[in-house]
Amino acid sequence: MQPSWLPIGTIQPVETASVCGPKRSGDGTPLDGESIGLEPSLASPPNRVAVFQSLFVVLLAGLIGPLIAAGPRPIVPAVVGELMAGAILGRTGLGVIDPTTPTNGFLYALGFAMLMLVAGSHVRLDGQIASGVRSAAIAFLVVLAAAIPVGLVVAVLLAPSAPAVIFPVLLAGSSAAVAFPILEERGLLGPSVGLLLVWIPLADAVTVLLMPLTLIGAEKIPGALGGDLAIVAITIGALVIGERIKLAPAALTLRDRSQSRGWALQLRLTLLILVALTLVATQTGGSTLLAGFGAGLVLSRLRTPERLDLQLSGIAEGFFVPAFFVLLGAELDFRALAGDPRAILLAVILGAAAVAIHVGAALLAAPTPRVAFGLAASAQLGLPAAAASLGLATGHLSTALAAAVVAAGCITVLPASLGTRRLADRLLAETSAAEASAPPLTPEVST
Repeated sequence: MQPSWLPIGTIQPVETASVCGPKRSGDGTPLDGESIGLEPSLASPPNRVAVFQSLFVVLLAGLIGPLIAAGPRPIVPAVVGELMAGAILGRTGLGVIDPTTPTNGFLYALGFAMLMLVAGSHVRLDGQIASGVRSAAIAFLVVLAAAIPVGLVVAVLLAPSAPAVIFPVLLAGSSAAVAFPILEERGLLGPSVGLLLVWIPLADAVTVLLMPLTLIGAEKIPGALGGDLAIVAITIGALVIGERIKLAPAALTLRDRSQSRGWALQLRLTLLILVALTLVATQTGGSTLLAGFGAGLVLSRLRTPERLDLQLSGIAEGFFVPAFFVLLGAELDFRALAGDPRAILLAVILGAAAVAIHVGAALLAAPTPRVAFGLAASAQLGLPAAAASLGLATGHLSTALAAAVVAAGCITVLPASLGTRRLADRLLAETSAAEASAPPLTPEVST
């Protein structure tokens, strides 16, 4: 059973002919190549042409993101360009991309799961972030305390037709999938930013769990919670079992043979865990967000970094995740946003409030430079994109409100990029000062 809130937007079910052979009329008479003895796989070549045409357009549109972010010091991440390309080629613009086709539906659903896997894979479960746990917990609690009243007021004034509880969740979130690549690019994944390495995953994990519950309707919440508990239990079980067997001689032998013979076993196991958890979410009513995030946590803990990072980057960030953002942009109707002044105001206020709340929390809990920490933690795009997708699928968000939620997420990206740049500059300055103040090394004189 597929829950109504599974993140495939407005995508329609696949027609029987697409998977079970050719269409028939009401009396069972075949309507295509089967009537002349053709195999079902050969009966409709135009469909195959359409599939590859759709793939070509989506992949081509996905290249716009890297082109926009190709500068030496990029401010806008690639996902913003991918959303823009999808909007131009989709409902908002030319109508070239149809996100409701079965092929695009598959790309959309798996890309969504891959996006959350990438987010979870950036969560560090090792000891190097222990120094930031207390400050991060304080910062997140401050954000949550501020987000609840602000989000409810925003909902009442600007989005009375939407579920009010979604807006506090969105304001409290942070996006590991957006923030961590920026931090990594600027060399900021060490103890110097331990606060961010805990704060962002903590906010990501809590909001990933809560957000779907705000959009599925009260009657479905018990079943969804049961599915979420099953996903959490399977994730913990995979972590425990993986820790016990990853250093076993047989496992090490298989890993070495996989590397030397090109089997990509670790990638296959990662995808197996992702699909298994997503299947559990689909059948139980649990959260696909949580399923992807849980698979990412397992990957983060058990992976061999360099090799699997490269493989994951190729299949996820090189194909499925860009396809998801292109198709999401194609599905959103930014014309409806442009024609609704209240939705435009909602986007601006949501984006500005998210940044302000995170900066306020950083002023209370972060070390210097406090504002830079708050700006870096305010990055949101994966969660708003997921909320827009689920909201459209369940009918709880109008097309204008869904576009406003994504636009608000895009607004937070620029301040977050500026904050990480400020942190990188500060770290570089401290390193240079430490090197300058160190006493010069005197050569040893032999006697």
